[in-house]
Amino acid sequence: MSLVIGVDYGTDSVRSVLVNTKNGKEISSSVFHYPRWKKGLFCDASNHQFRQHPLDYIEGLEKSIKQALRQAPKSSAKKVVGIAIDTTGSTPVAVDKHGTPLALKSKFAKNPNAMFILWKDHTGIKEAKEINKLCKKSKVDYSKYEGGVYSSEWFWAKILRTIRVDSKIAKAAYSWVEHCDWIPFLLTGGKDVHDMKRSRCAAGHKALWHEDFNGLPPNGFFKKLDKKLDGLRDRLFDETYTSDQSAGQLSAEWAKRLGLSMDVEVAVGAFDAHMGAVGGQIEPFFLSKVMGTSTCDVLVAPYKYVGKNLVKGICGQVDGSVIPGMVGLEAGQSAFGDVYAWFQNLLSWTLYEVVGKSKLIDSKTKKLLIKESMDKIIPELTKAAQQIDPATSTVLALDWLNGRRTPDANQALKGAILGLNLGSDAPKIFRALVEATCYGARAIVERFESEGIPIKGLIGLGGVAKKSPFIMQTMADVLNAPIKIAKSEQTCALGAAMFAATAAGVYDNVSVAMDRMGAGFSATYTPNKSNAKLYNKLYQDYCKVGEYIVQNTKS
Repeated sequence: MSLVIGVDYGTDSVRSVLVNTKNGKEISSSVFHYPRWKKGLFCDASNHQFRQHPLDYIEGLEKSIKQALRQAPKSSAKKVVGIAIDTTGSTPVAVDKHGTPLALKSKFAKNPNAMFILWKDHTGIKEAKEINKLCKKSKVDYSKYEGGVYSSEWFWAKILRTIRVDSKIAKAAYSWVEHCDWIPFLLTGGKDVHDMKRSRCAAGHKALWHEDFNGLPPNGFFKKLDKKLDGLRDRLFDETYTSDQSAGQLSAEWAKRLGLSMDVEVAVGAFDAHMGAVGGQIEPFFLSKVMGTSTCDVLVAPYKYVGKNLVKGICGQVDGSVIPGMVGLEAGQSAFGDVYAWFQNLLSWTLYEVVGKSKLIDSKTKKLLIKESMDKIIPELTKAAQQIDPATSTVLALDWLNGRRTPDANQALKGAILGLNLGSDAPKIFRALVEATCYGARAIVERFESEGIPIKGLIGLGGVAKKSPFIMQTMADVLNAPIKIAKSEQTCALGAAMFAATAAGVYDNVSVAMDRMGAGFSATYTPNKSNAKLYNKLYQDYCKVGEYIVQNTKS
Protein backbone atom coordinates (compact mmCIF):
# COMPACT_ATOMS: atom_id res chain seq x y z
CA MET A 1 0.00 0.00 0.00
CA SER A 2 1.30 3.44 -0.92
CA LEU A 3 0.07 6.79 0.34
CA VAL A 4 0.01 10.27 -1.15
CA ILE A 5 -0.63 13.74 0.27
CA GLY A 6 -3.00 16.22 -1.33
CA VAL A 7 -2.50 19.81 -0.19
CA ASP A 8 -5.38 22.21 -0.83
CA TYR A 9 -4.68 25.94 -0.36
CA GLY A 10 -7.97 27.80 0.07
CA THR A 11 -8.75 31.45 0.69
CA ASP A 12 -8.77 31.17 4.50
CA SER A 13 -6.78 28.01 5.22
CA VAL A 14 -4.73 25.12 3.89
CA ARG A 15 -5.75 21.49 4.27
CA SER A 16 -3.49 18.45 3.90
CA VAL A 17 -5.06 15.04 3.36
CA LEU A 18 -3.26 11.68 3.55
CA VAL A 19 -4.81 9.28 1.04
CA ASN A 20 -4.53 5.57 0.22
CA THR A 21 -3.69 5.28 -3.50
CA LYS A 22 -5.41 1.91 -3.79
CA ASN A 23 -8.93 3.11 -3.04
CA GLY A 24 -8.80 6.87 -2.37
CA LYS A 25 -9.64 6.39 1.30
CA GLU A 26 -8.72 9.32 3.52
CA ILE A 27 -6.34 8.18 6.25
CA SER A 28 -6.11 11.52 8.05
CA SER A 29 -6.29 15.26 7.45
CA SER A 30 -5.38 18.56 9.07
CA VAL A 31 -6.40 22.18 8.56
CA PHE A 32 -4.27 25.26 9.24
CA HIS A 33 -5.89 28.71 9.25
CA TYR A 34 -3.63 31.52 8.05
CA PRO A 35 -2.95 33.64 11.17
CA ARG A 36 -2.01 36.88 9.35
CA TRP A 37 -4.96 36.61 6.99
CA LYS A 38 -7.31 35.91 9.90
CA LYS A 39 -6.25 39.20 11.48
CA GLY A 40 -7.04 41.04 8.24
CA LEU A 41 -3.44 42.13 7.81
CA PHE A 42 -2.34 43.64 4.48
CA CYS A 43 -5.92 43.77 3.17
CA ASP A 44 -8.22 46.70 2.41
CA ALA A 45 -11.62 45.43 1.29
CA SER A 46 -12.95 48.92 0.51
CA ASN A 47 -10.23 49.26 -2.12
CA HIS A 48 -10.49 45.63 -3.32
CA GLN A 49 -7.02 44.82 -1.95
CA PHE A 50 -6.49 41.26 -0.70
CA ARG A 51 -2.94 40.08 0.01
CA GLN A 52 -1.52 37.00 1.72
CA HIS A 53 1.90 36.68 3.29
CA PRO A 54 4.07 33.74 2.10
CA LEU A 55 4.79 32.86 5.74
CA ASP A 56 1.12 31.89 6.12
CA TYR A 57 1.62 29.44 3.27
CA ILE A 58 4.94 28.04 4.52
CA GLU A 59 3.75 27.60 8.10
CA GLY A 60 0.51 26.05 6.90
CA LEU A 61 2.31 23.64 4.58
CA GLU A 62 4.58 22.28 7.30
CA LYS A 63 2.09 22.22 10.15
CA SER A 64 -0.84 20.72 8.24
CA ILE A 65 1.24 17.91 6.70
CA LYS A 66 2.98 17.06 9.98
CA GLN A 67 -0.30 17.08 11.86
CA ALA A 68 -1.94 14.81 9.27
CA LEU A 69 0.98 12.40 9.58
CA ARG A 70 0.79 12.46 13.39
CA GLN A 71 -2.87 11.47 13.23
CA ALA A 72 -2.11 8.52 10.92
CA PRO A 73 -0.66 5.10 11.84
CA LYS A 74 3.03 5.30 12.80
CA SER A 75 4.35 3.69 9.62
CA SER A 76 2.44 6.04 7.31
CA ALA A 77 5.27 8.50 6.61
CA LYS A 78 7.39 5.71 5.12
CA LYS A 79 4.62 4.84 2.66
CA VAL A 80 4.18 8.34 1.20
CA VAL A 81 5.28 8.37 -2.45
CA GLY A 82 3.88 11.65 -3.74
CA ILE A 83 2.62 15.13 -2.90
CA ALA A 84 0.51 17.43 -5.06
CA ILE A 85 -0.56 21.01 -4.45
CA ASP A 86 -3.60 23.00 -5.50
CA THR A 87 -4.08 26.70 -4.78
CA THR A 88 -6.37 29.61 -5.47
CA GLY A 89 -5.60 31.60 -8.61
CA SER A 90 -4.61 33.75 -10.15
CA THR A 91 -2.51 34.48 -7.04
CA PRO A 92 0.89 35.78 -8.23
CA VAL A 93 3.85 37.19 -6.30
CA ALA A 94 7.02 39.11 -7.17
CA VAL A 95 10.20 37.04 -6.70
CA ASP A 96 13.95 37.47 -6.96
CA LYS A 97 16.17 35.45 -9.34
CA HIS A 98 16.22 32.57 -6.88
CA GLY A 99 12.41 32.37 -6.87
CA THR A 100 12.06 33.80 -3.37
CA PRO A 101 8.96 35.98 -2.78
CA LEU A 102 10.04 39.53 -1.94
CA ALA A 103 7.93 39.54 1.24
CA LEU A 104 10.37 37.00 2.69
CA LYS A 105 13.09 39.65 2.58
CA SER A 106 13.29 41.90 5.63
CA LYS A 107 13.02 45.17 3.68
CA PHE A 108 9.70 44.07 2.13
CA ALA A 109 8.30 41.95 4.98
CA LYS A 110 5.36 44.28 5.62
CA ASN A 111 4.84 45.61 2.10
CA PRO A 112 1.52 44.25 0.69
CA ASN A 113 2.84 44.66 -2.85
CA ALA A 114 5.59 42.15 -2.06
CA MET A 115 3.04 39.51 -1.04
CA PHE A 116 0.82 37.12 -2.93
CA ILE A 117 -1.97 39.03 -4.65
CA LEU A 118 -5.00 36.89 -3.88
CA TRP A 119 -7.39 35.77 -6.62
CA LYS A 120 -10.12 38.17 -5.48
CA ASP A 121 -7.89 41.26 -5.42
CA HIS A 122 -9.41 43.69 -7.93
CA THR A 123 -6.96 46.57 -7.69
CA GLY A 124 -5.99 46.05 -11.34
CA ILE A 125 -9.33 46.90 -12.98
CA LYS A 126 -7.82 49.78 -14.97
CA GLU A 127 -4.93 47.61 -16.13
CA ALA A 128 -7.28 44.82 -17.23
CA LYS A 129 -9.13 47.31 -19.42
CA GLU A 130 -5.86 48.36 -21.03
CA ILE A 131 -4.92 44.75 -21.71
CA ASN A 132 -8.29 44.12 -23.34
CA LYS A 133 -7.97 47.22 -25.47
CA LEU A 134 -4.49 46.30 -26.70
CA CYS A 135 -5.51 42.69 -27.40
CA LYS A 136 -8.32 43.91 -29.66
CA LYS A 137 -5.98 46.30 -31.48
CA SER A 138 -3.19 43.76 -32.03
CA LYS A 139 -2.89 41.58 -35.14
CA VAL A 140 -3.29 38.61 -32.80
CA ASP A 141 -5.89 38.75 -30.04
CA TYR A 142 -3.88 37.17 -27.25
CA SER A 143 -6.98 36.98 -25.07
CA LYS A 144 -8.94 34.80 -27.50
CA TYR A 145 -8.21 31.55 -25.66
CA GLU A 146 -9.19 33.18 -22.35
CA GLY A 147 -12.70 34.04 -23.39
CA GLY A 148 -11.73 37.24 -25.20
CA VAL A 149 -12.04 39.30 -22.01
CA TYR A 150 -9.07 39.69 -19.65
CA SER A 151 -9.89 40.10 -15.96
CA SER A 152 -8.39 42.13 -13.13
CA GLU A 153 -8.32 38.86 -11.18
CA TRP A 154 -5.58 37.55 -13.46
CA PHE A 155 -1.79 37.46 -13.72
CA TRP A 156 -0.81 40.38 -15.98
CA ALA A 157 -3.32 42.91 -14.64
CA LYS A 158 -1.97 42.38 -11.13
CA ILE A 159 1.66 42.60 -12.20
CA LEU A 160 1.14 45.78 -14.22
CA ARG A 161 -0.78 47.52 -11.47
CA THR A 162 1.84 46.60 -8.84
CA ILE A 163 4.87 47.82 -10.77
CA ARG A 164 3.07 51.07 -11.55
CA VAL A 165 2.27 51.93 -7.95
CA ASP A 166 5.42 50.58 -6.27
CA SER A 167 8.74 51.45 -7.91
CA LYS A 168 10.73 49.59 -5.24
CA ILE A 169 8.93 46.34 -5.97
CA ALA A 170 9.21 46.96 -9.70
CA LYS A 171 12.98 47.31 -9.35
CA ALA A 172 13.45 44.35 -7.00
CA ALA A 173 11.20 41.90 -8.86
CA TYR A 174 13.23 39.69 -11.19
CA SER A 175 10.18 37.61 -12.13
CA TRP A 176 6.64 36.73 -11.04
CA VAL A 177 5.23 33.34 -10.12
CA GLU A 178 1.86 31.80 -9.30
CA HIS A 179 1.18 30.37 -5.86
CA CYS A 180 0.56 26.91 -7.37
CA ASP A 181 3.99 27.02 -9.06
CA TRP A 182 5.92 28.33 -6.08
CA ILE A 183 4.94 25.66 -3.51
CA PRO A 184 6.26 22.70 -5.57
CA PHE A 185 9.39 24.77 -6.31
CA LEU A 186 9.80 25.36 -2.57
CA LEU A 187 9.32 21.68 -1.70
CA THR A 188 11.83 20.52 -4.31
CA GLY A 189 14.50 22.99 -3.16
CA GLY A 190 14.48 25.19 -6.27
CA LYS A 191 17.15 27.90 -6.39
CA ASP A 192 16.76 29.37 -9.89
CA VAL A 193 13.38 30.75 -10.99
CA HIS A 194 14.15 29.71 -14.58
CA ASP A 195 14.09 26.07 -13.45
CA MET A 196 10.57 26.39 -12.03
CA LYS A 197 8.04 24.15 -13.79
CA ARG A 198 5.07 26.35 -14.59
CA SER A 199 1.52 25.03 -14.44
CA ARG A 200 -0.29 24.64 -17.77
CA CYS A 201 -3.50 25.30 -15.85
CA ALA A 202 -2.37 28.66 -14.42
CA ALA A 203 -0.49 29.89 -17.47
CA GLY A 204 -3.18 29.00 -19.98
CA HIS A 205 -6.18 30.29 -18.08
CA LYS A 206 -4.69 33.44 -16.53
CA ALA A 207 -1.40 34.48 -18.17
CA LEU A 208 -2.20 34.61 -21.93
CA TRP A 209 -0.08 31.50 -22.58
CA HIS A 210 -1.00 29.27 -25.51
CA GLU A 211 0.77 26.82 -27.79
CA ASP A 212 -0.40 28.80 -30.82
CA PHE A 213 1.63 31.78 -29.54
CA ASN A 214 4.70 29.59 -28.85
CA GLY A 215 4.16 30.44 -25.21
CA LEU A 216 3.43 33.91 -23.87
CA PRO A 217 2.82 36.91 -26.15
CA PRO A 218 6.05 38.51 -27.43
CA ASN A 219 7.94 41.19 -25.53
CA GLY A 220 6.76 43.80 -28.04
CA PHE A 221 3.16 43.29 -26.92
CA PHE A 222 4.01 43.93 -23.28
CA LYS A 223 6.32 46.84 -24.10
CA LYS A 224 3.48 48.46 -26.01
CA LEU A 225 1.20 47.89 -23.02
CA ASP A 226 3.67 49.64 -20.70
CA LYS A 227 7.42 50.23 -20.99
CA LYS A 228 7.76 49.09 -17.40
CA LEU A 229 7.07 45.54 -18.68
CA ASP A 230 9.89 45.63 -21.21
CA GLY A 231 12.13 42.59 -20.73
CA LEU A 232 9.96 40.79 -18.16
CA ARG A 233 8.77 38.32 -20.79
CA ASP A 234 12.30 36.89 -21.05
CA ARG A 235 12.42 36.33 -17.29
CA LEU A 236 9.24 34.27 -17.25
CA PHE A 237 8.68 31.05 -19.22
CA ASP A 238 7.83 29.42 -22.54
CA GLU A 239 7.07 25.84 -21.53
CA THR A 240 4.27 24.69 -19.26
CA TYR A 241 3.52 21.35 -17.65
CA THR A 242 0.40 19.38 -16.82
CA SER A 243 -0.08 18.25 -13.23
CA ASP A 244 0.35 14.54 -13.93
CA GLN A 245 4.07 15.31 -14.30
CA SER A 246 6.63 15.57 -11.53
CA ALA A 247 8.15 18.91 -10.60
CA GLY A 248 10.97 17.03 -8.84
CA GLN A 249 11.59 15.13 -5.64
CA LEU A 250 11.35 16.41 -2.09
CA SER A 251 14.46 18.35 -1.07
CA ALA A 252 16.64 17.27 1.84
CA GLU A 253 15.46 20.27 3.86
CA TRP A 254 11.76 19.60 3.38
CA ALA A 255 12.13 15.85 3.73
CA LYS A 256 13.64 16.49 7.15
CA ARG A 257 11.04 19.11 8.12
CA LEU A 258 8.16 16.82 7.19
CA GLY A 259 9.67 13.51 8.23
CA LEU A 260 9.36 12.07 4.71
CA SER A 261 11.71 10.42 2.22
CA MET A 262 13.62 12.39 -0.41
CA ASP A 263 12.20 9.91 -2.94
CA VAL A 264 8.76 11.50 -2.64
CA GLU A 265 7.68 12.95 -5.99
CA VAL A 266 6.15 16.43 -6.00
CA ALA A 267 3.63 16.99 -8.81
CA VAL A 268 3.35 20.16 -10.88
CA GLY A 269 0.76 22.40 -9.21
CA ALA A 270 -2.63 23.59 -10.46
CA PHE A 271 -5.63 25.64 -9.36
CA ASP A 272 -7.95 24.26 -6.69
CA ALA A 273 -11.10 23.99 -8.80
CA HIS A 274 -9.28 22.16 -11.59
CA MET A 275 -7.91 19.52 -9.25
CA GLY A 276 -11.26 19.57 -7.45
CA ALA A 277 -13.03 18.68 -10.69
CA VAL A 278 -10.81 15.62 -10.95
CA GLY A 279 -11.46 14.77 -7.31
CA GLY A 280 -15.18 14.99 -8.09
CA GLN A 281 -14.80 12.56 -11.01
CA ILE A 282 -15.56 14.97 -13.80
CA GLU A 283 -16.86 13.59 -17.10
CA PRO A 284 -16.78 15.16 -20.59
CA PHE A 285 -19.46 17.86 -20.91
CA PHE A 286 -20.39 17.69 -17.22
CA LEU A 287 -20.04 21.09 -15.54
CA SER A 288 -18.15 20.70 -12.27
CA LYS A 289 -19.08 23.51 -9.88
CA VAL A 290 -16.71 24.10 -6.97
CA MET A 291 -18.76 26.26 -4.63
CA GLY A 292 -17.08 28.15 -1.82
CA THR A 293 -16.41 31.85 -1.29
CA SER A 294 -16.64 32.12 -5.08
CA THR A 295 -17.41 29.45 -7.67
CA CYS A 296 -15.15 27.98 -10.27
CA ASP A 297 -16.94 26.01 -12.96
CA VAL A 298 -14.84 23.51 -14.89
CA LEU A 299 -15.71 21.45 -17.95
CA VAL A 300 -13.64 19.05 -20.04
CA ALA A 301 -14.22 18.12 -23.66
CA PRO A 302 -12.32 16.10 -26.27
CA TYR A 303 -10.03 18.27 -28.35
CA LYS A 304 -11.55 16.96 -31.58
CA TYR A 305 -14.95 18.29 -30.45
CA VAL A 306 -13.81 21.74 -29.35
CA GLY A 307 -11.18 22.19 -32.06
CA LYS A 308 -10.63 25.87 -32.81
CA ASN A 309 -14.07 26.87 -31.54
CA LEU A 310 -13.56 29.83 -29.21
CA VAL A 311 -15.99 30.14 -26.32
CA LYS A 312 -16.52 33.82 -25.61
CA GLY A 313 -16.65 35.37 -22.18
CA ILE A 314 -15.35 32.45 -20.10
CA CYS A 315 -12.07 32.08 -18.17
CA GLY A 316 -10.18 30.21 -20.82
CA GLN A 317 -9.93 26.95 -22.71
CA VAL A 318 -6.63 25.14 -22.38
CA ASP A 319 -5.45 21.77 -23.64
CA GLY A 320 -4.58 19.59 -20.64
CA SER A 321 -5.38 22.11 -17.92
CA VAL A 322 -7.67 19.65 -16.13
CA ILE A 323 -7.18 16.21 -17.66
CA PRO A 324 -4.21 15.77 -20.02
CA GLY A 325 -5.50 14.95 -23.50
CA MET A 326 -8.69 16.99 -23.14
CA VAL A 327 -9.48 20.67 -23.35
CA GLY A 328 -10.29 22.25 -20.00
CA LEU A 329 -12.80 25.10 -20.01
CA GLU A 330 -13.26 27.35 -16.98
CA ALA A 331 -15.91 29.82 -15.85
CA GLY A 332 -17.12 31.03 -12.46
CA GLN A 333 -18.69 33.62 -10.18
CA SER A 334 -16.56 36.16 -8.33
CA ALA A 335 -18.75 35.86 -5.25
CA PHE A 336 -20.91 32.98 -4.07
CA GLY A 337 -20.43 32.11 -0.40
CA ASP A 338 -19.00 35.62 -0.05
CA VAL A 339 -22.48 36.97 -0.87
CA TYR A 340 -23.96 35.16 2.12
CA ALA A 341 -21.00 36.14 4.29
CA TRP A 342 -21.54 39.79 3.35
CA PHE A 343 -25.17 39.61 4.46
CA GLN A 344 -24.19 37.87 7.70
CA ASN A 345 -21.66 40.61 8.43
CA LEU A 346 -24.25 43.26 7.62
CA LEU A 347 -26.70 41.80 10.11
CA SER A 348 -24.04 41.28 12.77
CA TRP A 349 -22.96 44.93 12.90
CA THR A 350 -25.14 45.58 15.93
CA LEU A 351 -23.69 42.55 17.72
CA TYR A 352 -20.25 44.11 17.78
CA GLU A 353 -21.22 47.76 18.00
CA VAL A 354 -24.12 47.46 20.45
CA VAL A 355 -23.93 44.17 22.33
CA GLY A 356 -20.13 44.24 22.24
CA LYS A 357 -20.12 47.61 23.99
CA SER A 358 -22.92 46.88 26.44
CA LYS A 359 -22.28 47.55 30.12
CA LEU A 360 -25.06 45.20 31.23
CA ILE A 361 -23.05 41.99 30.83
CA ASP A 362 -19.43 41.00 31.43
CA SER A 363 -16.90 40.73 28.61
CA LYS A 364 -16.76 36.93 28.66
CA THR A 365 -20.54 36.65 28.28
CA LYS A 366 -20.50 39.24 25.49
CA LYS A 367 -17.92 37.24 23.55
CA LEU A 368 -19.85 34.01 23.98
CA LEU A 369 -23.12 35.68 23.01
CA ILE A 370 -21.62 37.23 19.89
CA LYS A 371 -20.02 33.95 18.85
CA GLU A 372 -23.24 32.01 19.38
CA SER A 373 -25.19 34.58 17.37
CA MET A 374 -22.67 34.62 14.51
CA ASP A 375 -22.73 30.83 14.32
CA LYS A 376 -26.52 30.79 14.09
CA ILE A 377 -27.25 33.64 11.66
CA ILE A 378 -26.94 31.69 8.39
CA PRO A 379 -28.55 28.46 9.71
CA GLU A 380 -31.52 30.38 11.11
CA LEU A 381 -31.86 32.48 7.96
CA THR A 382 -31.82 29.26 5.94
CA LYS A 383 -34.60 27.71 8.04
CA ALA A 384 -36.78 30.78 7.62
CA ALA A 385 -36.00 31.30 3.92
CA GLN A 386 -36.94 27.71 3.10
CA GLN A 387 -40.46 28.39 4.37
CA ILE A 388 -40.99 31.28 1.95
CA ASP A 389 -42.92 30.55 -1.24
CA PRO A 390 -40.74 32.11 -3.98
CA ALA A 391 -43.91 33.26 -5.74
CA THR A 392 -44.85 35.50 -2.80
CA SER A 393 -41.63 37.49 -2.45
CA THR A 394 -41.07 40.71 -4.38
CA VAL A 395 -37.35 40.88 -3.58
CA LEU A 396 -34.89 40.38 -6.46
CA ALA A 397 -31.12 40.54 -6.13
CA LEU A 398 -28.07 40.69 -8.38
CA ASP A 399 -25.06 38.70 -7.18
CA TRP A 400 -22.24 40.92 -8.51
CA LEU A 401 -21.07 42.11 -5.07
CA ASN A 402 -17.50 41.31 -6.11
CA GLY A 403 -17.93 42.05 -9.79
CA ARG A 404 -18.70 39.53 -12.52
CA ARG A 405 -16.31 36.80 -13.58
CA THR A 406 -18.46 34.95 -16.12
CA PRO A 407 -19.90 35.60 -18.57
CA ASP A 408 -17.72 38.48 -19.84
CA ALA A 409 -15.50 39.40 -16.90
CA ASN A 410 -16.14 42.86 -15.51
CA GLN A 411 -15.01 43.43 -11.94
CA ALA A 412 -16.32 47.02 -11.93
CA LEU A 413 -19.92 45.83 -11.82
CA LYS A 414 -21.90 46.06 -8.58
CA GLY A 415 -24.58 44.00 -6.90
CA ALA A 416 -28.14 45.16 -6.28
CA ILE A 417 -31.25 44.39 -4.24
CA LEU A 418 -34.61 45.72 -5.41
CA GLY A 419 -38.31 45.19 -4.93
CA LEU A 420 -38.04 46.03 -1.24
CA ASN A 421 -41.04 47.11 0.84
CA LEU A 422 -41.84 47.37 4.54
CA GLY A 423 -42.52 43.65 4.62
CA SER A 424 -39.09 42.71 3.26
CA ASP A 425 -37.45 41.02 6.21
CA ALA A 426 -34.04 39.39 6.55
CA PRO A 427 -35.14 35.87 5.44
CA LYS A 428 -36.73 37.26 2.25
CA ILE A 429 -33.60 39.21 1.39
CA PHE A 430 -31.45 36.17 2.16
CA ARG A 431 -33.59 34.01 -0.11
CA ALA A 432 -33.26 36.61 -2.87
CA LEU A 433 -29.47 36.53 -2.47
CA VAL A 434 -29.45 32.73 -2.71
CA GLU A 435 -31.61 32.90 -5.83
CA ALA A 436 -29.28 35.54 -7.30
CA THR A 437 -26.23 33.32 -6.94
CA CYS A 438 -28.17 30.54 -8.65
CA TYR A 439 -29.21 32.89 -11.47
CA GLY A 440 -25.52 33.69 -11.90
CA ALA A 441 -24.85 29.96 -12.24
CA ARG A 442 -27.55 29.72 -14.91
CA ALA A 443 -25.99 32.55 -16.90
CA ILE A 444 -22.78 30.49 -17.10
CA VAL A 445 -24.61 27.39 -18.32
CA GLU A 446 -26.42 29.42 -20.96
CA ARG A 447 -23.17 30.96 -22.20
CA PHE A 448 -21.58 27.54 -22.72
CA GLU A 449 -24.64 26.26 -24.54
CA SER A 450 -24.99 29.35 -26.72
CA GLU A 451 -21.35 28.90 -27.75
CA GLY A 452 -21.90 25.33 -28.87
CA ILE A 453 -20.70 23.47 -25.75
CA PRO A 454 -23.49 21.18 -24.47
CA ILE A 455 -23.96 20.69 -20.75
CA LYS A 456 -24.96 17.07 -20.15
CA GLY A 457 -24.98 17.25 -16.37
CA LEU A 458 -23.86 19.16 -13.26
CA ILE A 459 -21.60 18.12 -10.39
CA GLY A 460 -21.59 20.06 -7.13
CA LEU A 461 -18.40 20.25 -5.06
CA GLY A 462 -17.12 22.27 -2.13
CA GLY A 463 -18.40 23.51 1.19
CA VAL A 464 -21.67 25.05 0.02
CA ALA A 465 -22.59 21.99 -2.04
CA LYS A 466 -22.06 19.70 0.95
CA LYS A 467 -23.54 21.87 3.68
CA SER A 468 -26.60 23.59 2.22
CA PRO A 469 -29.42 21.45 0.78
CA PHE A 470 -31.49 24.65 0.52
CA ILE A 471 -29.02 26.34 -1.83
CA MET A 472 -28.52 23.18 -3.88
CA GLN A 473 -32.25 22.61 -4.28
CA THR A 474 -32.71 26.24 -5.31
CA MET A 475 -29.96 25.84 -7.88
CA ALA A 476 -31.54 22.68 -9.29
CA ASP A 477 -34.83 24.59 -9.58
CA VAL A 478 -33.25 27.66 -11.22
CA LEU A 479 -31.21 25.57 -13.67
CA ASN A 480 -34.10 23.14 -14.16
CA ALA A 481 -31.56 20.32 -14.10
CA PRO A 482 -30.43 17.68 -11.60
CA ILE A 483 -27.20 18.25 -9.67
CA LYS A 484 -25.24 15.35 -8.22
CA ILE A 485 -23.06 16.07 -5.19
CA ALA A 486 -19.58 14.57 -4.85
CA LYS A 487 -19.34 12.37 -1.77
CA SER A 488 -15.87 13.45 -0.66
CA GLU A 489 -15.70 16.28 1.85
CA GLN A 490 -12.35 17.31 0.36
CA THR A 491 -12.63 16.99 -3.42
CA CYS A 492 -9.83 19.50 -4.15
CA ALA A 493 -7.38 17.74 -1.83
CA LEU A 494 -8.53 14.35 -3.15
CA GLY A 495 -7.98 15.55 -6.73
CA ALA A 496 -4.50 16.68 -5.74
CA ALA A 497 -3.90 13.23 -4.27
CA MET A 498 -4.90 11.66 -7.60
CA PHE A 499 -2.34 13.81 -9.41
CA ALA A 500 0.26 12.93 -6.78
CA ALA A 501 -0.38 9.24 -7.37
CA THR A 502 0.00 9.72 -11.13
CA ALA A 503 3.17 11.82 -10.87
CA ALA A 504 4.64 9.18 -8.54
CA GLY A 505 3.96 6.46 -11.11
CA VAL A 506 1.31 4.57 -9.12
CA TYR A 507 -1.09 5.07 -12.05
CA ASP A 508 -0.36 5.57 -15.74
CA ASN A 509 -2.72 8.51 -16.11
CA VAL A 510 -5.13 10.71 -14.17
CA SER A 511 -8.23 9.06 -15.61
CA VAL A 512 -7.22 5.70 -14.11
CA ALA A 513 -6.37 7.36 -10.78
CA MET A 514 -9.75 9.11 -10.81
CA ASP A 515 -11.54 5.80 -11.43
CA ARG A 516 -9.65 3.92 -8.70
CA MET A 517 -9.55 6.66 -6.07
CA GLY A 518 -12.91 8.37 -6.64
CA ALA A 519 -15.41 8.45 -3.78
CA GLY A 520 -18.58 8.61 -5.88
CA PHE A 521 -21.62 10.77 -5.13
CA SER A 522 -23.68 11.24 -1.99
CA ALA A 523 -26.85 12.97 -3.21
CA THR A 524 -28.74 14.23 -6.24
CA TYR A 525 -31.01 17.26 -6.26
CA THR A 526 -33.78 17.20 -8.85
CA PRO A 527 -35.76 20.31 -9.85
CA ASN A 528 -39.21 21.13 -8.52
CA LYS A 529 -41.26 21.63 -11.69
CA SER A 530 -43.45 24.46 -10.40
CA ASN A 531 -40.48 26.35 -8.95
CA ALA A 532 -38.50 25.82 -12.16
CA LYS A 533 -41.31 27.40 -14.17
CA LEU A 534 -41.46 30.40 -11.83
CA TYR A 535 -37.68 30.84 -11.78
CA ASN A 536 -37.59 30.80 -15.55
CA LYS A 537 -39.60 34.04 -15.49
CA LEU A 538 -37.70 35.57 -12.56
CA TYR A 539 -34.40 34.82 -14.27
CA GLN A 540 -35.46 37.07 -17.14
CA ASP A 541 -36.02 39.87 -14.61
CA TYR A 542 -32.55 39.17 -13.17
CA CYS A 543 -31.07 39.55 -16.66
CA LYS A 544 -32.85 42.87 -17.19
CA VAL A 545 -31.53 44.23 -13.90
CA GLY A 546 -28.07 43.07 -14.92
CA GLU A 547 -28.33 44.90 -18.24
CA TYR A 548 -29.27 48.09 -16.39
CA ILE A 549 -26.29 47.78 -14.05
CA VAL A 550 -23.95 47.18 -17.00
CA GLN A 551 -25.22 50.25 -18.84
CA ASN A 552 -25.12 52.36 -15.69
CA THR A 553 -21.54 51.27 -15.00
CA LYS A 554 -20.47 52.17 -18.54
CA SER A 555 -21.96 55.65 -18.23
